[in-house]
Amino acid sequence: MILEQYYIECLSHASYLVGDETTGRAIVIDPRRDIDEYLSDAVKYGMTIEGVINTHFHADFVSGHLELVDATGAWIGFGEPAETDYPIRRLSDGERISLGTVELEILATPGHTWESISVLVREHPTAIPAAVLTGDSLFIGDVGRPDLVGIGDSSAEDLAGAMYRTVHEKLLTLADEVVVMPAHGAGSSCGKNLSSELTSTIGEQRATNPAVQPMSKEAFVALITAGQPAAPSYFAVDAAMNKGVHPLLPRGRAVRELSPTQVRAESDAGTRVLDARSVDDFATGHLRGSINVGFDGRFAETGGMVADVGERIVLVTYPGEGRDAAMRLARIGSDNAIGYLTVDHDSAFPTELAALVQAAPRTTVERLDALMTADAVTVIDIRNTGELEVGTIPGSISIPLAQLRVRLDEVSDDKPVVVHCAGGWRSSVAASLLRAQGFENVSDLLGGYNAWAAARIPA
Repeated sequence: MILEQYYIECLSHASYLVGDETTGRAIVIDPRRDIDEYLSDAVKYGMTIEGVINTHFHADFVSGHLELVDATGAWIGFGEPAETDYPIRRLSDGERISLGTVELEILATPGHTWESISVLVREHPTAIPAAVLTGDSLFIGDVGRPDLVGIGDSSAEDLAGAMYRTVHEKLLTLADEVVVMPAHGAGSSCGKNLSSELTSTIGEQRATNPAVQPMSKEAFVALITAGQPAAPSYFAVDAAMNKGVHPLLPRGRAVRELSPTQVRAESDAGTRVLDARSVDDFATGHLRGSINVGFDGRFAETGGMVADVGERIVLVTYPGEGRDAAMRLARIGSDNAIGYLTVDHDSAFPTELAALVQAAPRTTVERLDALMTADAVTVIDIRNTGELEVGTIPGSISIPLAQLRVRLDEVSDDKPVVVHCAGGWRSSVAASLLRAQGFENVSDLLGGYNAWAAARIPA
């Protein structure tokens, strides 16, 4: 049996290739759009990909099912309630799919969405399942959130109630040794307490996962509907793309390096510029109006928070990162990154762009304290709701980064604005976004809330 996991850190996303070595038949589960790795491994293992299963309509990335169908002629499977604009195989609870000796069994596991399924993998039909691919139903350390897009007339509480039944009547009835292989890991916005571990077992989750401990349905609903991270606005766009027919991501897609003259013309035309360099290099100098989304962080997801899917984008990157940055955006459906400008570490921009270069103001904890004492500052806290439990800066306004673009009217510009997150990466994103939207006196807090809180600890 082949059971291969493919994990990408930028989206905390896991996909899988399951195959039978005796027959050479395989299925890909929850694929991303750049499908070359699946195709290459299928050749390596002597497999033919005959089916693609999505455990649900993903909202945080665009699935690669259409690309795989185009490349292989495979069928597409979804849980029975799914409605799509393309032909699908409706997979019912308890249905078994034989690949030869290896067999898959479908479990209806609603709760994250109504069409959510999990997939049991057996090495042969009478064996105890070797693994369960849980999609966004059961994570390592949590369960899928019930409050994302595409739930129609249902409430988050309705879905949370369904998740309670999924956990206790389906997933926890499996044997302790069954390996749990979810679609996401730590950092994903599809849950709030996801582990950095990529696999676990039902027994380990039964013992350690706070969300699946014995509790009433009411307590469970309260637990998983509270404190979820703010969902990026692009989630609704991606969920809709995954239900419909959309342009394929071309294999071998090339994104060109741009000249300074071309970048200047795009900037003058109002093209969105995403600067993927470090916070420190961005602060030293960046193109006026650009937004700092560091390549070293959650680049794709954060890029989807500050630029619309389909928006024309120019990238500023370090050497060797331009094409990868464009691919990461394409994974969330943002296919219109037209090119990139390469800037070396600690280097100045080309002289042709010198007139557009400016520094990003930053504020120390000591300076912020002085401004607060004089009531001469507006403090914006862009952390997620659950992060506020560790404490807040008095008088700060809470606007999670994912909501900032649609809540600009809550940011007053009659005083200097200081933006902070936990450590300083997201606040550079937010401060540069505000400046790009016309707010003039905006800085980010060096070291974020962690530095501010540490300064309150007696020496």
